[in-house]
Amino acid sequence: MTRLSVNINKIATLRNARGGEFPNVVQTAIDCEKFGAQGITIHPRPDERHIKRKDVYDLKKVVNTEFNIEGYPSQSFMEMVLEIKPEQVTLVPDKHDAITSDAGWDVISNFHFLSDIVKELKRQGIRTSIFIDCDIKNIEHAAKTGTNRIELYTEPYATEYITNKEAAIKPYIEASRAAKSNGIELNAGHDLSLVNLEYFSSNVIDLVEVSIGHALICDALYFGLDNTIKKYLNCLNK
Repeated sequence: MTRLSVNINKIATLRNARGGEFPNVVQTAIDCEKFGAQGITIHPRPDERHIKRKDVYDLKKVVNTEFNIEGYPSQSFMEMVLEIKPEQVTLVPDKHDAITSDAGWDVISNFHFLSDIVKELKRQGIRTSIFIDCDIKNIEHAAKTGTNRIELYTEPYATEYITNKEAAIKPYIEASRAAKSNGIELNAGHDLSLVNLEYFSSNVIDLVEVSIGHALICDALYFGLDNTIKKYLNCLNK
């Protein structure tokens, strides 16, 4: 079964809009796990516009499933994750002022940089995942860095799904086959939702984990967090 990791960045965004500790990021993570989430994802950014550095350390104390920290591997980011030692670090190529992730790594151009980062994380016992598009050559080079996993960037799928779901899923099926043939595990994330998740997970082979935040938190405004997580898990179970 594909695991659901809930990205709680948007909870921190809402909290920061008014200051204080409401909604509480730590309590939300605890509740997500209680409601069935199999992991908690955060993406701390340098400007702390949502997840703050303090949140990262506070969450480490309470996450009992799987803690996945996403981010660009700057010096400060690496110092933090090497100290915290989450179960997984997902490397993303975001610029410091990016609103959200909008592309995967060009692994070929950044091969030596990523290889060194992966080696250091794995030396500390941290599973690594490289955020990547569906380009087969990039996937092959990702495998050569020594990474444990790749995370497929799924916004193009979500966009095209609305008009042609068969065409939308095709490159992801091919990418999943490439990952399997190169001996690396497969995650996916970005713009997956109750609309498109079931079709994606039922067609992409050996999908280990999806990381979902924005759509899930938006749905929770209508359905409640407990019910929403169960709806997403139901999509994956099918």
